[in-house]
Amino acid sequence: MSERTGPWTALDPRLYQIGALSLLLAYGMAALSFDVTPARAALLVGAALATQYVCTRIWRLPAFEPKSALISGLSLCLLLRTNDAALAVAASALAVGSKFLLRWKGKHVFNPTNFGLAAVILATGRAWASPGQWGAPAFFGFLIACLGGLVVLRAARADVTFAFLGGYAGLLLARSAWLGEPLAIPLHRLQSGALLLFAFFMISDPKTTPDSRAGRVLFGLLAAFGAAFVQFRLFRSNGPIWALFALSPLTPLLDRILPGRRYDWALPKGVSDETRASVPGLLPVAVRGEPSGPPVLRVLRGPGRRETL
Repeated sequence: MSERTGPWTALDPRLYQIGALSLLLAYGMAALSFDVTPARAALLVGAALATQYVCTRIWRLPAFEPKSALISGLSLCLLLRTNDAALAVAASALAVGSKFLLRWKGKHVFNPTNFGLAAVILATGRAWASPGQWGAPAFFGFLIACLGGLVVLRAARADVTFAFLGGYAGLLLARSAWLGEPLAIPLHRLQSGALLLFAFFMISDPKTTPDSRAGRVLFGLLAAFGAAFVQFRLFRSNGPIWALFALSPLTPLLDRILPGRRYDWALPKGVSDETRASVPGLLPVAVRGEPSGPPVLRVLRGPGRRETL
């Protein structure tokens, strides 16, 4: 029974995420005049898939798994802006490559899209994230929230999303009340498609969030405080992106302090170990033992179980 034909394939939340991101990108390009061309979108997605394929061969994985790379490529289409095509390719390559190189005990250290985006912005100064391209019509925010809600609920990571949004909204409202600003100002800041995209599609990544619910809620609140600090104390845009980039290395510590069960993409939440054991050949599969791949890189991936990336 293979990943493509197994009975659980339709339950993989990444399929919903790919569909949602594709719909958002198509809507943005058709109705909102996103400053990303079809050729640039194809370049970003193609570079992500090519990197996934090359790394699959280098690490000798049993099968080419495109879903995660597609998510990274589509997310970069929505957020990354640069006039340099080479930087676009580099962002996709760094995003997907980070999944293989920057690992700890079977988990990604960074969200791939977040890492690729932050890396090219910090390293070059010739790329940027585009938080204001969405506009603020209520129906579009509702669309993102509904699609994102579908994704995170399927991925059993709604807790970190709502912890972040609740914490960030509370901080914005408290700041405006302290400054005597009208309620319309914090509400306008919250009416951001990029903010909802971050909350529902980036910080909710099961491979980079803490394993326990308590750890995820704490992580979401820390990200909210970090985003507000970057936005209103450092006076830099894209506070959530920088907060997640800075806080991601804390996930292993949170997993140690607040341990929980590791999320498995292959099966839905609540499936018993007996059911998991009865589906042979299903990918991704967690196995005990040393990770495969070039020996010189094994130390970067950390000990413990190995999963399809």
